[in-house]
Amino acid sequence: MPRTNAAYVVMGSRQRPVRIGINSFFLQKPATGTGQYLINLLKGLDEVDRDNDYVLLSPRLRHAYSVYWPELSERRFQNVEVATKLARAGENLEKLWWEQVGLVQLARSESVDILHCPYFAGPIVSPFPRVITIHDVIPYVLPEYAWRKISHLYVWLVSLAAKRADAIIAVSECSRRDIERTLRIPAERIHVILNAVDESFKPLTDSWHLAAVRERYSIGERYLLYFGGFDLRKNVPRLIRTYAALPSELRQEYQLVIAGRLHLLGHPLYPDPRPLVRELGLEDQVVFTGQIREQDKAPLYSGCTIFVFPSLYEGFGLPVLEAMACGAAVITSNVSALPEVVGDTGVLVDPKDDRALTEAMAALLANPARRAELGRRARERSQQFTWRQVAEKTLAVYREIAR
Repeated sequence: MPRTNAAYVVMGSRQRPVRIGINSFFLQKPATGTGQYLINLLKGLDEVDRDNDYVLLSPRLRHAYSVYWPELSERRFQNVEVATKLARAGENLEKLWWEQVGLVQLARSESVDILHCPYFAGPIVSPFPRVITIHDVIPYVLPEYAWRKISHLYVWLVSLAAKRADAIIAVSECSRRDIERTLRIPAERIHVILNAVDESFKPLTDSWHLAAVRERYSIGERYLLYFGGFDLRKNVPRLIRTYAALPSELRQEYQLVIAGRLHLLGHPLYPDPRPLVRELGLEDQVVFTGQIREQDKAPLYSGCTIFVFPSLYEGFGLPVLEAMACGAAVITSNVSALPEVVGDTGVLVDPKDDRALTEAMAALLANPARRAELGRRARERSQQFTWRQVAEKTLAVYREIAR
């Protein structure tokens, strides 16, 4: 039987497997969406590709991060670290040096054949073919995210690198359309490979386990859940206001749990939502959990009455798929990539329509049979998104580039 997974490079009269270098910067930020994408992609590639070699190209930054190393085949996956040269210049310049200079130098020294940058920041100049995964183009579709001159410069830089890449991976059809429209990258160079979630996200029913996790975060037995970031596009203040508009008896019965790490508070893009809670007198009904342990995510999704995610823009929307995989009834936005993820298994609303969001929450809270049906169908749909499939399609992109 001929091998179907391998991509080969011609070396004179013989062929050898491709040596694929992967920018592993986000192994230092495993809790982020990009970190989760990288970790699960690597695990998937280890499962489906028995032929090619992978080099994890990792910067050793001055700032101390806890690095997550997934368990991978030692024979085919090699990690190589290098200290950055601009450690004293600040974290942003250090990261920029790594993306544009250090990464290329290390990849060249490791004799890679293809370089994959799994986030929107590839090198402008590269002696080998480049694949770049673009999760979204937020600075282009939401102008407030490019408010500083330095941000404009960085966006221009990474956009130029993307235009020079041999292949772009988009994580949704929405992202593909936005990439093609804003970056003017030809459609034939953009490959849509939808995201997935880890198999650990599944419905959990052990009442003792669910209660223990709720107790850890001071959460009551019944609650609406939001999990995600706190920047402007996440629309958290509107969620709080629309929850406040629910009838008081519903708010007394169901808390609003806002899960995730509050950081960069005071930054123009990261308004602190807590003063609004105090202003509306909701201190006893709204819970801010802070950062959630990875092993506590599935119990929180599984135990919620409704998962509410009114984001204004998502390149994919991983928290929504995680909640679906745990059998949660979902209310989310009818814009960007979110309808692609949810399909007809959730309630889609205009994220700028306060009344529509309040009415959707009230209607679903009043209808347990509807919630159960949506949760069942959401779980079924989530099983269509697998990391094995992501890895197989990514490997096909490598194979195409290697030819």
